[in-house]
Amino acid sequence: MAAEVMLMNEIEATAAQVGIDMNIDFSSIQLPPGENCGIISDDDDVYHDDQLEFDSGFGNVIVVDNLPVVPREKFEKLEGVIRKIYSQIGVIKEDGLWMPVDPETKKTLGYCFIEYNTPQEAELAKEKTHGYKLDRAHIFAVNMFDDFDKYMKVPDEWAPPEIKPYTPGENLQKWLADEKARDQFVIRAGTDTEVLWNDARQSKTEPVYKRTYWTESFVQWSPMGTYLATVHRQGAAVWGGANTFNRLMRYAHPQVKLIDFSPGEKFLVTYSSHEPSNPRDANRVVINIFDVRTGKMMRDFKGSADEFAVGGAGGVAGNSWPVFRWGGGKEDKYFAKLGKNMISVYETETFSLIDKKSLKVENVVDFSWSPTDPIIALFVPELGGGNQPARVSLVQMPGKEELRQKNLFSISDCKMYWQSNGDYLAVKADRYTKTKKSTYTGFELFRIKERDIPIEVLELDNKNDKIIAFAWEPKGHRFAVIHGDNPRPDVSFYSMRSTHNLGRVAKLTTLKGKQANALFWSPGGRFIVLAGLKGFNGQLEFFNVDELETMATAEHFMATDVEWDPTGRYVATSVTSVHEMENGFNIWSFNGKLLYRILKDHFFQFLWRPRPPSFLTPEKEEEIARNLKKYSKKYEAEDQDVSMLLSEQDREKRRMLKEEWEKWVSEWRRAQEEEKLERQKLRDGEASDEEEEYEAKEVEVEEVLDVSEEVLSFEE
Repeated sequence: MAAEVMLMNEIEATAAQVGIDMNIDFSSIQLPPGENCGIISDDDDVYHDDQLEFDSGFGNVIVVDNLPVVPREKFEKLEGVIRKIYSQIGVIKEDGLWMPVDPETKKTLGYCFIEYNTPQEAELAKEKTHGYKLDRAHIFAVNMFDDFDKYMKVPDEWAPPEIKPYTPGENLQKWLADEKARDQFVIRAGTDTEVLWNDARQSKTEPVYKRTYWTESFVQWSPMGTYLATVHRQGAAVWGGANTFNRLMRYAHPQVKLIDFSPGEKFLVTYSSHEPSNPRDANRVVINIFDVRTGKMMRDFKGSADEFAVGGAGGVAGNSWPVFRWGGGKEDKYFAKLGKNMISVYETETFSLIDKKSLKVENVVDFSWSPTDPIIALFVPELGGGNQPARVSLVQMPGKEELRQKNLFSISDCKMYWQSNGDYLAVKADRYTKTKKSTYTGFELFRIKERDIPIEVLELDNKNDKIIAFAWEPKGHRFAVIHGDNPRPDVSFYSMRSTHNLGRVAKLTTLKGKQANALFWSPGGRFIVLAGLKGFNGQLEFFNVDELETMATAEHFMATDVEWDPTGRYVATSVTSVHEMENGFNIWSFNGKLLYRILKDHFFQFLWRPRPPSFLTPEKEEEIARNLKKYSKKYEAEDQDVSMLLSEQDREKRRMLKEEWEKWVSEWRRAQEEEKLERQKLRDGEASDEEEEYEAKEVEVEEVLDVSEEVLSFEE
């Protein structure tokens, strides 16, 4: 600190000598418009083209119109009524209620300004009281103060909009036409976000795009891989392009925390939560739904966190994300939210409730959409101490027709799992024993596409086994279950088609004593990774379900995540920053061969870029599978070329290492020759460097280490 003071004194002394005034008012300095001295802020870099419209500073002020016009003697009474109404919604600032008075008549002008502590309270007050009926003659009209500035900018005369010339957009799917048929993935490590090719043939990655401070929290691919979304203080943005990543659109939502795409990528849902002024109040939640391509906000939902909470029994209490769940497959026709004793289902044509009313279901606690059809599966727990059984119902939209219902008795908890094609629904039902002191688990299996939707009941061989994980085979008819109470649980595989009866579930096999607590099916089915995460320290088993055999076992120590690439050819395992050591990711082949490993400090995210659904029909895919050898010849030749190239590269690497070694030996010999005379002098004239030409002699040397005298006394 003393050194800094001395340095400042020197600067001031030098400035005085050359006549420079150091008393500068920095607030008075203004740069020319557009000048930044070469320093680009992160937010400007993202939003430099067209800046977001920031609040004018009056976002927490509302204007209440259509108030009674009263004389001064009734002023306090009217103010008290207004304050009572609006203080119930939020905290009004001190001197935050102002009713203008006509200076001539001394009467109020029929409107007032109210200033809250936060903009969220002001917005809530507008929503709750706009249209409020004080009496027959006075119905409140409430607006945000900031809106008046917007309305004042509207021109008095209409002018036709400027028609911009059409410019064709980029091919956002160009990456799918990669000549090497590679897949991309995105990673976040430290302050960097990178998009990379997985070049598994070369056992390495190839850079596509890299950016520092690209996002402020996380990134997320859209469901078909067209867009990469980033999150910022002012809102969200999506990126894409033919050869690089350009910003395609941004969505204004201050303090956005979470985002979610609709399955068909048409809409983007953004979420934020804001703390209230009064600690006793619930957080204020804002949810916006945007059109992804145009950036237009289609619908917003605002309210307290309690209004968006998923409450009730059945193990699903509390908030969940996404709040809105999409239905109707890739067409993005419907989205729904769970409420108290109802499910609110909206259609995206008008963004309003179907039939203008919610689906009333007493005590409903959970629901989920079929992945492909507008069918809702909902769960209602037991009521009245078991007098009214729990039930699972299937409801068709938009007609709200109940397709199937199953009553469930002695239920403690229930979870629903849809198969990816919507062919099957598994309901995991935890039931109480007769004593009510313990539970056991069974499955109710719905065959959705069959006539009358038949239901089968499946119980494990040991029905008291704890269910650790359940997963359907994508696009298939099989499912896997990890079960048991032992440190090494069992893994069982079942098929919805038995050998002799296609309509009957059958067990395929049980693998005993596995170090696994998570299941990861290949997107194409057939193969599965049995993973032991967390307590099992990253144990991996690559299993072929067709042949019911283990292809490989491996370990990625401390692995936190496992993710298949969208084609089912490769598996990524990663260790994120929840662990301080070994951060990074491994890429494996589908059969468990480690292809390459990359370490990254402060590693946060690994996400494969999704692919859109194939245009091939199931029949065409089967035909290709049957004739795979014919199609594979081309790729086998390419693989051979790559292998030869890698061999040539390997030989070249070895040749260079050999040359480097020979060069080092040559340098060493030259130095030895130059020092020969010096060595000869040190050896008293002996010329040879060969140890064999010398005779070894042992020489004994006596050395006195210490001499001491001691006087001894002799006693007679």
